[in-house]
Amino acid sequence: MNHVHPTAIIGAGVELGDNNTIGPYVVLAGPLRIGSGNWIGASCVIGGPAEFHDFEHSTTWPDEPSPGPGIVIGDNNVIRELSAVTQGSHRATTIGNHCFFMGKVHIPHDAVLCDHTTISPMAALGGHVQVGEGANLGIGTSIHQGRIIGAGAMIGMGAVVVKDIPPFAKAYGSPCRVSGANVVYMMRHGFDEEVVQTLQRWYEEHGYELPEDLNLPREIIAHFEWWTAARAQTY
Repeated sequence: MNHVHPTAIIGAGVELGDNNTIGPYVVLAGPLRIGSGNWIGASCVIGGPAEFHDFEHSTTWPDEPSPGPGIVIGDNNVIRELSAVTQGSHRATTIGNHCFFMGKVHIPHDAVLCDHTTISPMAALGGHVQVGEGANLGIGTSIHQGRIIGAGAMIGMGAVVVKDIPPFAKAYGSPCRVSGANVVYMMRHGFDEEVVQTLQRWYEEHGYELPEDLNLPREIIAHFEWWTAARAQTY
């Protein structure tokens, strides 16, 4: 059973799983598929047309689904008040599972947000941005379109990200620069201390360069492979 506030608007082409909470004045427009156990705060708009000049802005929205591949949202996510998620243009805008998005977050067209992503208030992402599993974006982060944020990365508040950020990196500033490894995240997730310190030294000395011949565990290598593959995509 879903819990939908009576002021919420659910348009055509919206599919809901079970046990979702949809708050006051939320607007959901299709094509949109939402899994189960999600909590969507007041005045969120999920399903608005992709934000660029050439994308069709339907005159019947939200009574008919927008053109394009839409949005897919997984399970057990929290999307707090006044946040917006826009339709995909070339692929579905995709949010994984167990993500936590705070107030006034902007998720753009064609973005991919992997599981356990945390986004702080007023962060704004450009189109086609991809964010790896467990990454954390600080308050007011701005990310240029098409950038790739690696798994487990920590982006400091107010950062302006104009380059891809590798997995498990800690980065901040305007423009955003890698300053070391996200040691706290890695230790909390049970990575061996020697591995953590190896990445810390690498990022302190080499910044954005991809680690090579560091004898990293397979789990970490898999995240670097995802990051490399995502960077190779065109849009």
